[in-house]
Amino acid sequence: MEKLTQDEKHVLINKGTQRAFVGEYTEESRDGVYRCKLCKAPLYTSKDKFSSHCGWPSFDDAIKGAIKSIPDVDGRRTEIVCANCGAHMGHIFSGEGYTPKNERHCVNSISLEFIVKAKLSKAYFAGGCFWGVEYYLEKLPGVKEVTSGFMGGELKNPSYEDVIYKKTGHLEAVEVIYDNTKISYKELAKAFFEIHDPTQANGQGPDIGEQYLSAVFVSSKEEREIILELISLLKAKKYAVVTKILDKKEFFAAEDYHQNYYNKKGSKPYCHSYTKRF
Repeated sequence: MEKLTQDEKHVLINKGTQRAFVGEYTEESRDGVYRCKLCKAPLYTSKDKFSSHCGWPSFDDAIKGAIKSIPDVDGRRTEIVCANCGAHMGHIFSGEGYTPKNERHCVNSISLEFIVKAKLSKAYFAGGCFWGVEYYLEKLPGVKEVTSGFMGGELKNPSYEDVIYKKTGHLEAVEVIYDNTKISYKELAKAFFEIHDPTQANGQGPDIGEQYLSAVFVSSKEEREIILELISLLKAKKYAVVTKILDKKEFFAAEDYHQNYYNKKGSKPYCHSYTKRF
Protein backbone atom coordinates (compact mmCIF):
# COMPACT_ATOMS: atom_id res chain seq x y z
CA MET A 1 0.00 0.00 0.00
CA GLU A 2 2.94 2.31 0.58
CA LYS A 3 3.64 2.20 -3.15
CA LEU A 4 0.39 4.00 -3.94
CA THR A 5 0.31 7.73 -4.52
CA GLN A 6 -1.96 9.89 -2.38
CA ASP A 7 -4.45 10.19 -5.24
CA GLU A 8 -4.47 6.40 -5.71
CA LYS A 9 -5.04 5.84 -1.99
CA HIS A 10 -7.88 8.39 -2.07
CA VAL A 11 -9.74 6.34 -4.69
CA LEU A 12 -8.67 2.72 -4.13
CA ILE A 13 -8.64 2.69 -0.33
CA ASN A 14 -10.79 5.62 0.77
CA LYS A 15 -13.41 5.10 -1.98
CA GLY A 16 -13.01 8.53 -3.52
CA THR A 17 -13.79 9.50 -7.13
CA GLN A 18 -11.34 10.70 -9.75
CA ARG A 19 -12.36 13.87 -11.58
CA ALA A 20 -14.21 13.31 -14.85
CA PHE A 21 -12.34 13.43 -18.20
CA VAL A 22 -8.87 13.42 -16.64
CA GLY A 23 -8.32 9.65 -16.40
CA GLU A 24 -5.68 7.94 -18.48
CA TYR A 25 -8.01 5.25 -19.84
CA THR A 26 -11.21 7.19 -20.55
CA GLU A 27 -10.60 7.15 -24.31
CA GLU A 28 -8.34 4.07 -24.44
CA SER A 29 -9.32 1.84 -27.39
CA ARG A 30 -6.45 -0.60 -27.82
CA ASP A 31 -6.91 -4.33 -27.34
CA GLY A 32 -5.88 -5.51 -23.90
CA VAL A 33 -6.77 -6.28 -20.30
CA TYR A 34 -7.51 -3.91 -17.41
CA ARG A 35 -6.11 -5.04 -14.05
CA CYS A 36 -6.65 -3.88 -10.50
CA LYS A 37 -4.02 -1.26 -9.70
CA LEU A 38 -3.67 -2.62 -6.16
CA CYS A 39 -3.44 -6.42 -6.57
CA LYS A 40 -3.00 -6.81 -10.37
CA ALA A 41 -6.01 -9.11 -10.72
CA PRO A 42 -7.54 -9.02 -14.25
CA LEU A 43 -10.91 -7.23 -14.10
CA TYR A 44 -12.04 -6.12 -17.57
CA THR A 45 -11.17 -6.74 -21.22
CA SER A 46 -11.24 -4.18 -24.01
CA LYS A 47 -14.07 -6.02 -25.82
CA ASP A 48 -16.44 -4.95 -23.04
CA LYS A 49 -15.36 -1.30 -23.02
CA PHE A 50 -17.55 1.31 -24.69
CA SER A 51 -17.77 5.07 -24.93
CA SER A 52 -20.48 6.55 -22.71
CA HIS A 53 -19.15 10.14 -22.83
CA CYS A 54 -19.52 10.29 -19.05
CA GLY A 55 -15.89 11.15 -18.35
CA TRP A 56 -14.81 7.78 -16.91
CA PRO A 57 -13.97 4.42 -18.53
CA SER A 58 -17.17 2.43 -19.08
CA PHE A 59 -17.62 -1.35 -19.39
CA ASP A 60 -20.83 -3.32 -19.87
CA ASP A 61 -19.36 -6.49 -18.37
CA ALA A 62 -16.45 -7.74 -16.26
CA ILE A 63 -14.31 -10.86 -16.26
CA LYS A 64 -16.35 -13.55 -14.52
CA GLY A 65 -15.93 -13.38 -10.75
CA ALA A 66 -13.53 -10.42 -10.90
CA ILE A 67 -15.87 -7.69 -9.63
CA LYS A 68 -18.03 -7.61 -6.51
CA SER A 69 -21.05 -5.33 -6.13
CA ILE A 70 -21.97 -3.90 -2.72
CA PRO A 71 -24.43 -1.20 -1.56
CA ASP A 72 -22.79 2.21 -1.50
CA VAL A 73 -22.66 4.10 1.79
CA ASP A 74 -24.80 6.84 0.20
CA GLY A 75 -27.71 4.35 0.23
CA ARG A 76 -28.54 5.05 -3.43
CA ARG A 77 -25.83 3.69 -5.67
CA THR A 78 -24.09 0.31 -6.04
CA GLU A 79 -20.35 0.29 -5.51
CA ILE A 80 -18.06 -2.09 -7.42
CA VAL A 81 -14.83 -3.38 -5.92
CA CYS A 82 -12.10 -5.81 -6.91
CA ALA A 83 -13.34 -9.21 -5.76
CA ASN A 84 -9.79 -10.25 -4.93
CA CYS A 85 -8.61 -7.39 -2.72
CA GLY A 86 -11.62 -5.12 -2.19
CA ALA A 87 -10.09 -2.06 -3.86
CA HIS A 88 -12.66 0.54 -4.92
CA MET A 89 -13.29 0.66 -8.68
CA GLY A 90 -16.35 2.88 -9.03
CA HIS A 91 -20.07 2.23 -9.43
CA ILE A 92 -22.39 0.15 -11.57
CA PHE A 93 -25.52 1.51 -13.26
CA SER A 94 -28.35 -0.36 -15.01
CA GLY A 95 -31.12 0.56 -17.43
CA GLU A 96 -29.32 3.34 -19.29
CA GLY A 97 -29.56 1.58 -22.67
CA TYR A 98 -25.98 2.19 -23.82
CA THR A 99 -25.45 -1.43 -24.91
CA PRO A 100 -27.61 -4.57 -25.23
CA LYS A 101 -26.33 -5.71 -21.82
CA ASN A 102 -27.83 -2.53 -20.36
CA GLU A 103 -25.18 -2.13 -17.67
CA ARG A 104 -22.40 0.40 -17.16
CA HIS A 105 -19.45 -0.21 -14.90
CA CYS A 106 -18.26 3.34 -14.33
CA VAL A 107 -14.62 2.86 -13.29
CA ASN A 108 -11.93 5.27 -12.16
CA SER A 109 -8.89 5.13 -14.46
CA ILE A 110 -6.67 5.51 -11.42
CA SER A 111 -8.03 2.21 -10.06
CA LEU A 112 -6.83 0.36 -13.16
CA GLU A 113 -3.67 -0.76 -14.89
CA PHE A 114 -3.95 -1.43 -18.64
CA ILE A 115 -1.93 -4.20 -20.28
CA VAL A 116 -1.85 -3.94 -24.07
CA LYS A 117 -2.40 -7.27 -25.78
CA ALA A 118 0.74 -8.44 -27.53
CA LYS A 119 0.73 -7.89 -31.28
CA LEU A 120 2.98 -10.55 -32.75
CA SER A 121 4.71 -10.00 -36.06
CA LYS A 122 7.35 -11.87 -38.05
CA ALA A 123 10.61 -10.69 -39.62
CA TYR A 124 13.25 -12.52 -41.64
CA PHE A 125 16.99 -11.88 -41.70
CA ALA A 126 20.04 -13.64 -43.16
CA GLY A 127 23.47 -12.71 -41.87
CA GLY A 128 25.81 -15.67 -42.16
CA CYS A 129 25.54 -18.73 -39.93
CA PHE A 130 22.04 -18.69 -38.48
CA TRP A 131 23.33 -19.84 -35.10
CA GLY A 132 24.89 -16.45 -34.37
CA VAL A 133 22.04 -14.35 -35.73
CA GLU A 134 19.58 -16.34 -33.63
CA TYR A 135 21.79 -16.03 -30.53
CA TYR A 136 21.78 -12.22 -30.55
CA LEU A 137 18.29 -11.44 -31.84
CA GLU A 138 16.53 -13.70 -29.36
CA LYS A 139 18.03 -11.63 -26.51
CA LEU A 140 16.23 -8.43 -27.57
CA PRO A 141 13.35 -7.23 -25.36
CA GLY A 142 10.07 -7.94 -27.14
CA VAL A 143 11.40 -10.85 -29.20
CA LYS A 144 9.35 -13.96 -28.42
CA GLU A 145 11.05 -16.60 -30.56
CA VAL A 146 13.80 -16.96 -33.17
CA THR A 147 13.94 -19.99 -35.44
CA SER A 148 16.94 -20.92 -37.58
CA GLY A 149 16.17 -22.05 -41.11
CA PHE A 150 16.40 -21.41 -44.82
CA MET A 151 14.83 -18.94 -47.24
CA GLY A 152 15.28 -17.78 -50.82
CA GLY A 153 15.59 -21.02 -52.79
CA GLU A 154 13.13 -23.13 -54.74
CA LEU A 155 13.57 -26.56 -53.12
CA LYS A 156 10.78 -27.45 -50.71
CA ASN A 157 11.78 -28.48 -47.18
CA PRO A 158 15.55 -28.45 -47.78
CA SER A 159 17.86 -30.15 -45.35
CA TYR A 160 21.06 -28.56 -44.08
CA GLU A 161 23.02 -30.90 -46.38
CA ASP A 162 20.87 -29.83 -49.36
CA VAL A 163 21.67 -26.18 -48.78
CA ILE A 164 25.38 -26.79 -48.19
CA TYR A 165 26.11 -29.25 -50.99
CA LYS A 166 23.40 -28.91 -53.63
CA LYS A 167 23.39 -25.11 -54.14
CA THR A 168 19.63 -24.81 -53.68
CA GLY A 169 19.73 -21.01 -53.64
CA HIS A 170 18.64 -20.81 -50.02
CA LEU A 171 20.30 -18.56 -47.48
CA GLU A 172 20.72 -19.49 -43.86
CA ALA A 173 18.09 -17.23 -42.31
CA VAL A 174 16.11 -16.71 -39.14
CA GLU A 175 12.43 -16.15 -38.53
CA VAL A 176 11.88 -13.67 -35.71
CA ILE A 177 8.53 -13.55 -33.90
CA TYR A 178 8.28 -10.32 -31.96
CA ASP A 179 5.80 -8.22 -30.03
CA ASN A 180 5.51 -5.00 -32.01
CA THR A 181 4.09 -3.18 -28.98
CA LYS A 182 7.49 -3.64 -27.30
CA ILE A 183 9.97 -3.54 -30.18
CA SER A 184 9.50 -2.08 -33.64
CA TYR A 185 10.59 -3.58 -36.94
CA LYS A 186 13.05 -0.71 -37.30
CA GLU A 187 14.65 -1.43 -33.91
CA LEU A 188 14.89 -5.10 -34.84
CA ALA A 189 16.50 -4.28 -38.19
CA LYS A 190 18.97 -1.91 -36.54
CA ALA A 191 20.04 -4.72 -34.24
CA PHE A 192 20.48 -7.05 -37.22
CA PHE A 193 22.87 -4.59 -38.89
CA GLU A 194 24.85 -4.32 -35.65
CA ILE A 195 25.30 -8.05 -34.92
CA HIS A 196 26.83 -9.03 -38.27
CA ASP A 197 29.09 -7.39 -40.86
CA PRO A 198 26.82 -5.99 -43.59
CA THR A 199 29.87 -5.04 -45.68
CA GLN A 200 31.17 -8.60 -46.25
CA ALA A 201 30.13 -9.74 -49.71
CA ASN A 202 31.17 -13.39 -49.77
CA GLY A 203 29.83 -14.70 -46.48
CA GLN A 204 30.20 -13.85 -42.82
CA GLY A 205 33.47 -14.10 -40.96
CA PRO A 206 35.16 -17.41 -41.82
CA ASP A 207 31.93 -18.85 -43.27
CA ILE A 208 32.27 -18.34 -47.00
CA GLY A 209 29.61 -19.26 -49.53
CA GLU A 210 26.32 -18.21 -51.13
CA GLN A 211 24.25 -19.54 -48.24
CA TYR A 212 25.98 -17.13 -45.84
CA LEU A 213 25.23 -13.85 -47.65
CA SER A 214 23.74 -10.83 -45.86
CA ALA A 215 20.09 -10.22 -46.76
CA VAL A 216 16.77 -9.00 -45.41
CA PHE A 217 13.59 -10.66 -46.64
CA VAL A 218 10.85 -8.03 -46.57
CA SER A 219 7.12 -8.68 -46.33
CA SER A 220 5.80 -5.21 -47.17
CA LYS A 221 6.56 -1.86 -48.76
CA GLU A 222 6.96 -0.38 -45.26
CA GLU A 223 9.62 -2.92 -44.31
CA ARG A 224 11.49 -2.31 -47.57
CA GLU A 225 11.49 1.44 -46.94
CA ILE A 226 12.83 0.95 -43.42
CA ILE A 227 15.69 -1.24 -44.64
CA LEU A 228 16.52 1.24 -47.42
CA GLU A 229 16.58 4.05 -44.85
CA LEU A 230 18.93 2.14 -42.55
CA ILE A 231 21.25 1.19 -45.39
CA SER A 232 21.36 4.83 -46.48
CA LEU A 233 22.30 5.86 -42.94
CA LEU A 234 25.08 3.28 -42.86
CA LYS A 235 26.41 4.32 -46.26
CA ALA A 236 26.45 7.93 -45.08
CA LYS A 237 28.74 6.70 -42.31
CA LYS A 238 31.04 5.17 -44.95
CA TYR A 239 29.92 1.56 -44.52
CA ALA A 240 30.00 -0.18 -47.91
CA VAL A 241 26.83 -2.17 -47.24
CA VAL A 242 26.21 -5.17 -49.51
CA THR A 243 23.10 -6.47 -47.75
CA LYS A 244 20.49 -7.60 -50.27
CA ILE A 245 16.82 -6.65 -49.93
CA LEU A 246 14.74 -9.58 -51.13
CA ASP A 247 11.04 -10.34 -51.16
CA LYS A 248 9.95 -12.78 -48.48
CA LYS A 249 9.61 -16.37 -49.66
CA GLU A 250 8.60 -19.52 -47.86
CA PHE A 251 10.63 -20.12 -44.71
CA PHE A 252 11.78 -23.64 -43.86
CA ALA A 253 12.90 -24.38 -40.31
CA ALA A 254 16.24 -26.17 -39.98
CA GLU A 255 16.66 -29.45 -38.14
CA ASP A 256 16.13 -29.47 -34.37
CA TYR A 257 19.84 -29.71 -33.59
CA HIS A 258 20.33 -26.28 -35.21
CA GLN A 259 17.81 -24.54 -32.93
CA ASN A 260 19.19 -22.61 -29.92
CA TYR A 261 22.58 -24.02 -30.81
CA TYR A 262 24.76 -21.77 -28.67
CA ASN A 263 22.47 -21.93 -25.65
CA LYS A 264 22.57 -25.73 -25.79
CA LYS A 265 26.32 -25.71 -26.28
CA GLY A 266 26.95 -23.12 -23.60
CA SER A 267 29.21 -20.98 -25.77
CA LYS A 268 29.12 -17.78 -27.82
CA PRO A 269 29.15 -17.18 -31.61
CA TYR A 270 32.50 -17.37 -33.37
CA CYS A 271 31.57 -15.13 -36.33
CA HIS A 272 29.06 -12.67 -34.86
CA SER A 273 29.44 -9.90 -32.32
CA TYR A 274 27.81 -6.60 -31.49
CA THR A 275 29.17 -3.41 -33.07
CA LYS A 276 27.33 -0.10 -32.59
CA ARG A 277 26.67 1.42 -36.01
CA PHE A 278 23.72 3.75 -35.47
